[in-house]
Amino acid sequence: MEPIYMDHAATTPMAEEVVQAMLPVLNEVFGNPSSVHSFGRKARQVLDVARHVMAESIHANEKEIIFTSGGTEADNLALLGTALANRDKGNHIITTAQEHHAALYTAEALEKQGFRVTYLPVYENGTIAIEDLKEALTDDTILVSVMYVNNETGIIQPIKEIGKLVKGYQAYFHTDAVQAFGLMDIDVNELGIDMLTVSSHKINGPKGIGFLYVNENVKINPLQYGGEQERKRRPGTENIAGAAGFQKAVQLAMANKETRINQYQTYKELFVNELRQNDITFEVNGDMDATISSIINISFPGANVEALLTNFDLDGIAASSGSACTAGSVEPSHVLTAIYGEGHPCTTNSIRFSFGISNTEENVKEAAGRIARVVKRLNRIKESENNEKQ
Repeated sequence: MEPIYMDHAATTPMAEEVVQAMLPVLNEVFGNPSSVHSFGRKARQVLDVARHVMAESIHANEKEIIFTSGGTEADNLALLGTALANRDKGNHIITTAQEHHAALYTAEALEKQGFRVTYLPVYENGTIAIEDLKEALTDDTILVSVMYVNNETGIIQPIKEIGKLVKGYQAYFHTDAVQAFGLMDIDVNELGIDMLTVSSHKINGPKGIGFLYVNENVKINPLQYGGEQERKRRPGTENIAGAAGFQKAVQLAMANKETRINQYQTYKELFVNELRQNDITFEVNGDMDATISSIINISFPGANVEALLTNFDLDGIAASSGSACTAGSVEPSHVLTAIYGEGHPCTTNSIRFSFGISNTEENVKEAAGRIARVVKRLNRIKESENNEKQ
């Protein structure tokens, strides 16, 4: 049985072009980019070119790109770095109840340091309300952090409206664009974004590298000390081979954006239609029309996440109950809890399916068939157990 990967929101396979872009760097470019000799200059050139590509992809200046170890570090730097650097201006932070844990746990850590955090509610369509943000903003607010696309539901947030609203205050606006980058047009100036998080391994690049865009006017503190790399904002010798691979992944994502959007949308619609034709009961969480093309979150009434994922895996289907950072956890989804409330069945019976370059129309159709068989099998087992109890 051929395994089918439907968990691209957790991580993506590296594109072959990315591997080929990294190999010569791994083999030949070993210098420290901070060194002034020819070996160091060669490494510095690789890094500079990659930084330029990153900046261009979001219409920023290359001086505004900080390379990090990935999305989690970038989110931490955005929230902690700006909060601590701007404490003299206020101590109020606004975020949402459905953020990735990289932002949510950081906000909770800031609360312990005396910052006041407002967690905006999320409604059944999966988005926040601009009116709620309007009411929450004060002259004391120094930071607003709202993710661009939710990693569990794929719901797109009203980023442009948020950026426009926040511009009327002293607060900086940060967005985690890890799931949006590569599938949405992003112009940080048009959208009013002050800081933006991107991760390489979500766009078929290598793991262990990402970037944080920080507008040149943003006051931010480093979180680590020991070097002057990344314009003194993120010390440590840079990941040169990773930067080369990340660069190629970004170039591929930009060149193939429209094709991928259309492909993944086709996969999603085909997947849902196939499930329907297989006559199983399911519901899509959030407004499907407001989701990014690569992600869909589905509730299977009466089912259990753990049993579903185990049986999907046995049938060769890789999917997820949400963020890979909480893989193995049987706790209810905090994202779906934010949408539906505590104790709602959807929080423990929903699965995220996410599409990418390893999918085809054929294997998406095959996956839907296998999933339907698993759901029917689990329903029969449950029905049999209930009959025995009676």
